[in-house]
Amino acid sequence: MSSLHSTKPTSPMGLLHAINPWRWNPQRILHRGLFCFTLGIAIAALYRYCWIDARDPFKCDALLNHGRWLDPSNGPYLGRPLQNWQPPGCMLHNYQANSVISCLDSRKVVFIGDSTIRQVFWATAKKLNREKAEVEMKKAEEHSDIEFSQEGAKIDFIWDPFLNSSKLRDELMAYKEEGLGSTFQTGQHRESASLILLGGGLWYARYFPVNSLKQFKIAIDEIVQFMSSASTLASITGGSKPFLKKVGSSNFLLLAPIQRPWYESLSPLRSETITRDKVETMNEYLQQLSAFQDVDVIWSYSLMTYGQPDAYDETGVHVVDRVAAKKADILLNLRCNAETTRKGNQRYPFNKTCCSNYRYSGWVQWVILCAGFLVLPGLYLTRFQGWANVSRGAKSIRYRNSELRHQRGHFSLSTKLLHALTVFTLSLCYCFYADRTQVFNKLHKQYSSREFTSLCLLTLILGILSVRRSAGTAPRNQKSNWAQSQQQDQPFLSRDQTDEWKGWMQFIILIYHYTGASKVLWIYEIIRLLVASYLFMTGFGHTVFFLKKKDYSVRRVAAVLVRLNLLSCALPYMMRTDYLFYYFAPLVTLWFFVIYFTFKVGQPYNKSLAFLLMKILLSAVLITSVIKIHGILELIFAVLRYTCRIHWDVKEWRFRVFLDMFIVYAGMVCGVLFVRFGSSGVIGGMTAYVGGYRISLRAIIIFSSIVIIPTHITLAGRFPTKFVYNRWQPYISPLPILAFVVLRNSHRQLRNFYSSIFAWLGRCSLETFVLQFHIWLAADTKGLLSIGILDLRGREKWIEFGVLTAAFFWISWCVAGATSVITDWIVAGGEKSTAMDDRSTDVVNNEGSMEIIGTGTTANKNLLVDDDIRLRPFGGISSGITRIGNPWRKDLRVRIGMMLFVIWVLNMTYT
Repeated sequence: MSSLHSTKPTSPMGLLHAINPWRWNPQRILHRGLFCFTLGIAIAALYRYCWIDARDPFKCDALLNHGRWLDPSNGPYLGRPLQNWQPPGCMLHNYQANSVISCLDSRKVVFIGDSTIRQVFWATAKKLNREKAEVEMKKAEEHSDIEFSQEGAKIDFIWDPFLNSSKLRDELMAYKEEGLGSTFQTGQHRESASLILLGGGLWYARYFPVNSLKQFKIAIDEIVQFMSSASTLASITGGSKPFLKKVGSSNFLLLAPIQRPWYESLSPLRSETITRDKVETMNEYLQQLSAFQDVDVIWSYSLMTYGQPDAYDETGVHVVDRVAAKKADILLNLRCNAETTRKGNQRYPFNKTCCSNYRYSGWVQWVILCAGFLVLPGLYLTRFQGWANVSRGAKSIRYRNSELRHQRGHFSLSTKLLHALTVFTLSLCYCFYADRTQVFNKLHKQYSSREFTSLCLLTLILGILSVRRSAGTAPRNQKSNWAQSQQQDQPFLSRDQTDEWKGWMQFIILIYHYTGASKVLWIYEIIRLLVASYLFMTGFGHTVFFLKKKDYSVRRVAAVLVRLNLLSCALPYMMRTDYLFYYFAPLVTLWFFVIYFTFKVGQPYNKSLAFLLMKILLSAVLITSVIKIHGILELIFAVLRYTCRIHWDVKEWRFRVFLDMFIVYAGMVCGVLFVRFGSSGVIGGMTAYVGGYRISLRAIIIFSSIVIIPTHITLAGRFPTKFVYNRWQPYISPLPILAFVVLRNSHRQLRNFYSSIFAWLGRCSLETFVLQFHIWLAADTKGLLSIGILDLRGREKWIEFGVLTAAFFWISWCVAGATSVITDWIVAGGEKSTAMDDRSTDVVNNEGSMEIIGTGTTANKNLLVDDDIRLRPFGGISSGITRIGNPWRKDLRVRIGMMLFVIWVLNMTYT
């Protein structure tokens, strides 16, 4: 451990080691190396954004002209292929009725062309109202114009396979006149369409055996005149790329390429006339127009069907519905994404990343960015340099040993606090630039059973290789008496064991999120059990603490709440999300309050087992009633909405709480039994009632646990959907979790060994859970973060995965340490606090007494005390600072009140 954390340099060598800030320190070298590594990632992403993507920073050209299927035909993927289209570096939003209606804003969309364009029309209509669209499809004539409307949104289809009708010309004239800013004068007023999609050419190939290309060029050249006018206008306004300048404008005019048929499936009549040469020559002409005249052609349509036999229906000409739906999504993303941002309607999840920019930064975001990049790093470096100067001066000045220790501890604690604030704020800035700008690419997830299994096996191998004996335990062959052996044995749910448990669960949850495995029911059921296991440990750990320590002080409550919620409360202001979005911290916070008041009420009678169990039962009934009875939560959330401008989703919160309604109470009961029956553990306590039958009952309990786990897996496999399983989850989850706990503690060898790498991750599991939303995943967990330098279709995908994962784990670890330091400062005013990190289950030491990290009561040096010594050259200024800081330093209620007031002001003023 670094000497910055030490307080006892007792020898000359130790003193020299303490005052040399540049001494050899492997931990410091590792951190600096990882810092440079993470900085290199950010620089690489910035390089791609500023140079490689300079002509297309908002991914409009990428959406228009490029892309690939993440689930191509004949791929090893779940479900039907061709459902997940990936434009380069951005995420294609799946538009639904409400968002389409909001985008169009009572304006119409016009589709003009042949049957391939009609498919895109019907796909758009189905997004507005699927049932109505399917009825209209059956009524519509084959070669006719069609109109469709839904809640003010109107879409029209004009049948014009040769692209030369009078209706087409009318639409083009309206488009041109509105683009020029003048009024379109005809006998009847005609409003320009918000979006026009044109497409045709196959009829020229089929019905013009000779001169098909010539006739096609004549029709297209007539259309291009109108498109060129708009492009010229955009050039006048300063646009280097016309399409980019039309993003957010009043109307769009786009061409679809000629759809290449699947020639092997064409009917004999069509195969004679629709030949590969004809189609390719017409598309080559469109490519020339696109390259040299800035005509906007959606070339990604052609890539959707290229080499994909599953993209076509039995005719070989038309595409299947799911491909047509993606074509409609491309069209709507081109038209609507920037419009949504411009109107300020974009809320999290921010998954409309193609052809769109993010919202402008608010004043809170600018304050955090300035503090993270300028103010705090500057203060930290200045303070660190001052500490180094004083340390070097100590070599030539004879300090008394006690005074030197005082000065050194003084500077180190202050530097430690500034370092923690800098790390914490920089992590918020990194989240912002990763997930609220176009600096990093955002990609879609695609589930692959092979990838999920491989990552889980890799995790298992790492865990096995890192198995270690817990500290304080002796090897089995070491000579010791029975009492010593009992002391060396790890207790029930020891610190190492619970850290390991949280760690391997966190690994699986991260893999689950990264691979998009939520589509697989059996994996989803496992993840639900893992989340319930966290809450079981919450119930167990807090119960044991309150019954052992009997500490119900305000300081204890504040320490737990600040440690759990500091990151989850700061991120919503930086990322424009809300507190409940990071649902694990709110869940644990709620259940902490439940546990606290359950044991606080009637505290003098907590020695009675019957009284404790009765309180737990009454608490379960009360909380279940509050959650299940409609109206109570709605009232609470309404009060928060009108008094604090807190807009939380009642339905989502009720769902989250109900899923794990009773597992916390199972943990509480387990904790009560543990405290009641001492270090022999829950199993021993349960068997103490039967005296001489203890061994046989213990075997029965272990055997039952072995049976319960596979039985649960078998029964869970019978649930047909997630929704059915969710209804049963609160009632069945305690059994397999209790069975696992029993088996994990059934033998001393199982208790005394643990996986160090799992335990390491378990110690920062709260930070990894929260930060994954923005710096490992993307678009608020809907996508994946990418640097954008490497080709992600081969092994380079896993190189980038490893790079981003290493940076993610290191940042999470640093933030965990920084949050603990900040919590100590807030809660104790610099004294060593009862700060409690996510390791709420660090429950017992080898003697069976509670041992929770950060719960010591011995006062440490105050982080703000004696600032007059440190700032002695500034004379009276330091004493003034000290007087101002006295209320903050001395009264915890003042500190908490100030924090709540600041949060309230931010809620009322920040948008």
